[in-house]
Amino acid sequence: MQRPVKLIIFAGIALVLFYFISETFLNDDNYLIPLKKEREDKDLSFRSRTNSPFETEAERNQFKNLVYYEPNLDYRVKADVEWLEQQDTLHMPMTNGSTEAYLRTAIATFDIDGQEQKLTLYKKVTDEENEWFVPFTDKTNGFETYGGGRYLDVPYEEGAKTITLDFNRAYSPFCAYNPEYVCPVPPKDNRLTVAIPAGEKTYEVAL
Repeated sequence: MQRPVKLIIFAGIALVLFYFISETFLNDDNYLIPLKKEREDKDLSFRSRTNSPFETEAERNQFKNLVYYEPNLDYRVKADVEWLEQQDTLHMPMTNGSTEAYLRTAIATFDIDGQEQKLTLYKKVTDEENEWFVPFTDKTNGFETYGGGRYLDVPYEEGAKTITLDFNRAYSPFCAYNPEYVCPVPPKDNRLTVAIPAGEKTYEVAL
């Protein structure tokens, strides 16, 4: 009779551990709470003088908050990474007609709504930030999101075979709020063929 009792005990312990791990690591709140805090912090920075696209105090006072799609874990996707053997430099066009040098390092391949999509992962040549810069366009641009496209910042991992692309963190460039700013224009190879209803939406001035 001892063996069945031990099996029951072990099964009970395993069940408790499963629920503990689920609550600790897989609970949506562990993802949503930091995301909400990031969005609140960005609103605060837009009201400040030091890190805001708004140049005048009147504009900063008029600003209420940025608008986002509701967080959706379907748009936090795992992507396969193909490193480019020849990591050439792209002179990415800017909104004022100039260019800025970015290094093409890898291609990320992923599925959205059952459709394969690809994005090139860039690193700014003069930037020491340990991040990939991923400018992109999608079918929401000009309708629900900024017409010039949006950006993703992705942690850089040397030799990574997979990465996570979190479109809930997609953001608009500063030139979406102030045309005086100069911003990179997403290149042709980063034009997605699907809509990405996630992340930051079009900013509208509060009346």
